[in-house]
Amino acid sequence: MSEYRLERLNHLIQEKVGALIVEGKIKDPRVGPFLSITRVNVSRDLSYADLYVSSFENEGRLKKGVLGLQSAAGFIQAQLNLAMHIRQTPKLRFHEDHSLKEGFDIVKKIEDLNAESGQ
Repeated sequence: MSEYRLERLNHLIQEKVGALIVEGKIKDPRVGPFLSITRVNVSRDLSYADLYVSSFENEGRLKKGVLGLQSAAGFIQAQLNLAMHIRQTPKLRFHEDHSLKEGFDIVKKIEDLNAESGQ
């Protein structure tokens, strides 16, 4: 599959799964509205898709949310199949993404350094 089509598919999966989370269609209580899909990587042969999940809540909630998404993967995959009309819907694998938290920590450290040097 071409890079352009893979990127479009990545974006579409991210959008559709994000909508399922926000709209509360995933009934698992571990999956809350503060979870977000930060990026998606679909394999070239469409056999699987890695979805990276982050949360503005604490680490424990993120871990539970990822477990909830993994247990609801079959339902999510079926919903994607209905929405996207593609021949093969990739198997979904969910992973924790700590990049947002790490980014906020770096910005805070930079601000602290700037405040110290300004005094």
